Amino acid sequence: MVRHAARNSRTMFERDSELAAVDEALGELAGLRPDGAEPAGRPGGGLLAFAGRAGLGKTTLLAEIRRRAAAKGCTVLSARGGDQEQRVAFHVARQLLQPQLAGSAESELRASLGSWYDIVGPALGLCAPTDGAPPDQQGLRDGLDWVLTHLAVQRAPMVVVLDDAHWADPESLRWLAGFAPRAEQLPLLLVVAYRPDELPDHAESFRGLPGRAGGRPIGLEPLSAAAVARLVRETLGAHADDVFCRECWAVTGGSPFETVELVAKVRDRGLSPTGSGAHLLRDLAAAVKGSGLVARLDRLGASTVRFAWACAVLGTEIRPRLAAAVAGLGHEEAADAADALRGARILTGVETLEFVHPLIATAVYRAIPSGVRVALHGQAAWCVIDDGQGPSAAARHLLETHPEGDPWVVRQLRAAAVETLRAGAPDAARSYLARALSEPPPPGERAAVLYELGSASLLTEPATTVNHLRAALEQPVADARLRQNIVYRLSQVLAHSDRLAEASETLAREIRTTDDARVRLRMVAEQFMWDAFRADEPDHPARSRRLARLADRLHGRDLTERYIIGLRAWDAILRGERAQTAVHHAERALAGGLCWAEADRGFEVPVLVALAFMYADRPGRTEELFETGIADYERRGWRGGHMSFAYTLLAYVRYRRGRLAEAEDFVRDGLRLAERVGPGTPAHWYAVGILVEVLLARGRVDEAARTADDYGFAKPFPSAVVFPDVQTVYGELLLARGRSEEAAAELAAAGRRLDPRGIRNPAWCPWQLHLARAESRHDPERAAATALEALARARQFGTPSAVGQALRTAAEVSPGALRVEYLEESVAHLERSPAAYELARALVALGTELRRTGRPADAAEHLHRGLDTALQCGADGLAEAARAELAAAGLRPRRTHPTGTDTVHTLTARERAAADLAARGRTEPEIARELGVEEAEAVRLLSAVYRKIGTESTGLAAALQPT
Repeated sequence: MVRHAARNSRTMFERDSELAAVDEALGELAGLRPDGAEPAGRPGGGLLAFAGRAGLGKTTLLAEIRRRAAAKGCTVLSARGGDQEQRVAFHVARQLLQPQLAGSAESELRASLGSWYDIVGPALGLCAPTDGAPPDQQGLRDGLDWVLTHLAVQRAPMVVVLDDAHWADPESLRWLAGFAPRAEQLPLLLVVAYRPDELPDHAESFRGLPGRAGGRPIGLEPLSAAAVARLVRETLGAHADDVFCRECWAVTGGSPFETVELVAKVRDRGLSPTGSGAHLLRDLAAAVKGSGLVARLDRLGASTVRFAWACAVLGTEIRPRLAAAVAGLGHEEAADAADALRGARILTGVETLEFVHPLIATAVYRAIPSGVRVALHGQAAWCVIDDGQGPSAAARHLLETHPEGDPWVVRQLRAAAVETLRAGAPDAARSYLARALSEPPPPGERAAVLYELGSASLLTEPATTVNHLRAALEQPVADARLRQNIVYRLSQVLAHSDRLAEASETLAREIRTTDDARVRLRMVAEQFMWDAFRADEPDHPARSRRLARLADRLHGRDLTERYIIGLRAWDAILRGERAQTAVHHAERALAGGLCWAEADRGFEVPVLVALAFMYADRPGRTEELFETGIADYERRGWRGGHMSFAYTLLAYVRYRRGRLAEAEDFVRDGLRLAERVGPGTPAHWYAVGILVEVLLARGRVDEAARTADDYGFAKPFPSAVVFPDVQTVYGELLLARGRSEEAAAELAAAGRRLDPRGIRNPAWCPWQLHLARAESRHDPERAAATALEALARARQFGTPSAVGQALRTAAEVSPGALRVEYLEESVAHLERSPAAYELARALVALGTELRRTGRPADAAEHLHRGLDTALQCGADGLAEAARAELAAAGLRPRRTHPTGTDTVHTLTARERAAADLAARGRTEPEIARELGVEEAEAVRLLSAVYRKIGTESTGLAAALQPT
């Protein structure tokens, strides 16, 4: 690209410290320190940020950085924010990444990008968006992270340069600000320059990022009088006297841009650089910017002025032919105008035009009369469409036009919104649709525009979405399918905004008016789903009966029928029907397929079906379904709220299996994802509740209390059903902290809320078990009655884990004579369950009771087993309690063999066969089929293997290797 001579000069005045920082960074990046020694730690990347007001030489400095990086063999990626392109989603990301990828054939791109192709391809302009739901913003940023990381590793060392970051589009800037800390772990140097007083809110993180120069950007200062004198004499000659040079510094304020332009004008005018001509400098300096620049432009003629205006409207990377069309000029007239503007140092370039400096572009744009500017943007929109660039390229121009009720404008903005939304930029899509709504659209299209606007706002502005969708329903909607979609989307956003009653009522009203049986069935399914999550549902038992009658008549022919059957399975779990009943309906729901990432459906029912297996003591099946569901999310690029729920609930599965360390890792990952999505979302309640449960199980009560305080895990509790039940977990935490009376009050309140709704399964919500323990401190008889009621409910549900846990609690609150009997039965049940942590608790409790009743020999075996199992689970607090009991009995903890051959040889033949299948990746149902046993027996066999080997399936192969 052609630049002004002074801008091509490699002389940099008073930028020695900045260039030294650059050389040090480039030297480390390229593998050498300035002294030639190998660096102590690679890869030596990071962030280098420069901040300074307009005209202080940021662009010139970055050009020099690009030159030096290329000279050291670095791959250089470069982009520049533009005042006119700030509303073009991913404009900067495309400048950086598209040139590195666009030259490849589609097959090559698919091979190199893999599953990221359909996620990042539309955002980078590499392919058209696919049908279906777009990636969420976090998924898209993860994809862009992967692409840049991949390029950095492949083409190392790499330097990424972003000029005028304050004008970068929000989507790109948020991505780069999030990516910047990762540069330190890559052979990549990220260099950004911006005007600090114009940095937008979404880029504030750049100010505080720990760059190579410390915790703040390197500030650029104006040139000193001495530096200005050197610059003047380098250009005009050594005979420029001190008075003249001093005046140049005074009138420009030390701005490198203004000084270069002023000296060029002095040279063009043929002025003598002496004190006698110094008085002319102030007028010449005024012509460099602002009104002086505009006056200078006006003197070039009307056609040239109009061409300059067209270029200012188009922004950066201007093609002369397109600028001519916007200006309404012929080819020759436009070429003459471009020559004149190059001669006046306003434009530079030939095949692609660009303003010499952003200050000039801004001055020209602001000088356009407002009415003319609006008209030029309208003309630009037409020209861009005519040029084949598509609605998205035209949309930014249409945003600057006045509403005139033009259907063409509405069509282009709606089309641009569709493209932009599917590319993963809902904020930009929303701005286009809001402008289309103000056009306004024809009456018959208004409901559709409101629906599209609401859909674009779904994840970011739920309250606004509700308003738009309700307004859409108030419009005359001739298209029945559109009206149905509005209702589905409105109920969905109401439910996700913790307004479940309104969601249910919205569907109920529409159910009464629709004549289509299949549509009515789907609306009934949606209503059943949201009612299932309502904590304030007025008549849950009646709904359960209606759901059961309906589900029993259905055969799972389509997704709606399978959703209803899946809800029937979940209802059976909540009500505590036989576990086999819930599993039967869950398998029916899955028979025709339940995708977790359906474009126009929620993910709730597939997740509930998967969790039904967990509560029915088949967690292997649950994890199998979660693995498939997470793969669906990753394929779609849903890595925000959806993935947060997936990790959080997978943590709950691991918790219930007794794999507490893994559960903590998963739930913390889920919580981090929830925090990236935004505070106060339902995902926070799930994640914090599960984290508190896990921390209590691991014996870290104080940390659990701090976590609850930090995240506001207390009253008022959400009106939606959350599992584990928030109020119950809160009561459990109070009990663990010794506040038994407060705990009893909360737990009793949870029972009063759940029991009338028919939610009586202690496997789903063990409020009675915790309440019995809390009551035992002041009312032992009542505590025993509460525990026995919970035990009866657990026996009705029938899973070994539920019965075993209830028996252990009953033992804890019962008189001494019954305790051993209950605990022995508890251990027997839990040994047949996958609930290793609950088994450890029962073993330690049984050993403790046996020791206290004078049976130390019997106590020893149970305490040793309880200690071993607690250690395997990561239940540190329980392990300490077991050690204390062993010490009280005069015993020492025995040596364990977590992966040694001694333990392996104690496996029975059937246990060894089950372990061998698990080591080869078989799931529990597959192991049951291959061994010819019931799945419950396969679960029991694996539980025995885990207790004896002390490992999980990933370590079984290694543990079995010696045999």
